[in-house]
Amino acid sequence: MNAKAALDEASATKVRLSERITALRPSPTLAITAKARELRAQGVDVIGFGAGEPDFDTPEPIVRAAQEALEEGFTHYTAVGGIQELKEAIARKLLRDNDTAYRPEEIIVTVGAKQAFFSVCQVLLDPGSEVIIPSPYWVSYVDIVALAGAKPVVCPLKEEKGFDLDPEAVERCVTPATRAVVLNSPSNPTGAVYSREAMEAIVRLAVKHGFLVVTDEIYEKIVYDGAVNVCPAGLSEEAREHTLVINGFSKVYAMMGWRLGFAAGPKPVIDALGTFQSQGTANPTSFVQKAAVVAIDSPPSIFEPMVREFRRRRDVIVEGLNAIQGVYCTIPRGAFYAFPRVDDLFGREGSTGKIASSEGLCQYLLEEAKIATVPGSVFGAEGYLRLSYATSMENIQKGIDRMAEAVARLRPA
Repeated sequence: MNAKAALDEASATKVRLSERITALRPSPTLAITAKARELRAQGVDVIGFGAGEPDFDTPEPIVRAAQEALEEGFTHYTAVGGIQELKEAIARKLLRDNDTAYRPEEIIVTVGAKQAFFSVCQVLLDPGSEVIIPSPYWVSYVDIVALAGAKPVVCPLKEEKGFDLDPEAVERCVTPATRAVVLNSPSNPTGAVYSREAMEAIVRLAVKHGFLVVTDEIYEKIVYDGAVNVCPAGLSEEAREHTLVINGFSKVYAMMGWRLGFAAGPKPVIDALGTFQSQGTANPTSFVQKAAVVAIDSPPSIFEPMVREFRRRRDVIVEGLNAIQGVYCTIPRGAFYAFPRVDDLFGREGSTGKIASSEGLCQYLLEEAKIATVPGSVFGAEGYLRLSYATSMENIQKGIDRMAEAVARLRPA
């Protein structure tokens, strides 16, 4: 049920909901994944390319650590911002992987990276504040910023530059109301890995204009072809003072349902996040925190096989998409999404009518090919689709074949 329908139903039952909920849309990617799951439950052979989660199980040492914590009775409340042991492990990780030193009191553990970003917006933003969001962007950034009463300022990136950051375009978006810029590298949905030069330029802008760089690094270790994620906080001490790092365990360690993330940054911001969290979720799940310590201290071999398999799938899906007439896909250097341009297909006729948008094409592919994709419009990039290759090679090959056949059946307008 969408927000408008919920409001109408509430009105009919004399329940009064807040006005803010009418402007809030459910997560489109979760909705599409749920639709595909519903169709499969009805016996329809649907291949889902919508999921934003690895199709791998959580590594056994992490699972065992959680089991041991449960058996030892580690099931009570912890400190709101997380246990000291985990904060110290996160500090080690940030120094080891991101070349930046944080004290435990500059770190907060959250109920997932999404909750960290939500809380950051609540403690940083006021009505009238502005947040610059490079586009294509993760679907929830715009809505979470708006929910805080602030204005999302979308800054389009260029496909011909590999969707890398464009510091000059970002600077044109800066106003006296700018409080933050949101970076996501590797990127969901494009798979772009932002260059060091672009990161350095963004940090200079932050220092010059006095805003915060909020960097979402949830996919940081899922990179290919020698790409390296650059954490802006590690560029200099001045950069560190203007950066808030957000990360989590869902993607790299396949801990999706465990719901654990963290933020690291200036102590006044972390203290504010702790106050906010104390009135919301309170502490993250106790025994999950124990498992996260093991995840952080595990060798890279715990996730490298997954990354190698994602790269193998990436090569297959990108080649298959580029073989479809009217479809063009750049090669993603990180994450596990392909983001093909499909606007050459607009205007053609199919079984669902004329294709006029990425949403219309998604509808056609679901009806005609029984594949679930996500329209680029929800990422601020009309004319594209997002396909997750966090699914089996068999599904990828079958799904691309179905897509090619469905596109071939489209008729010129």
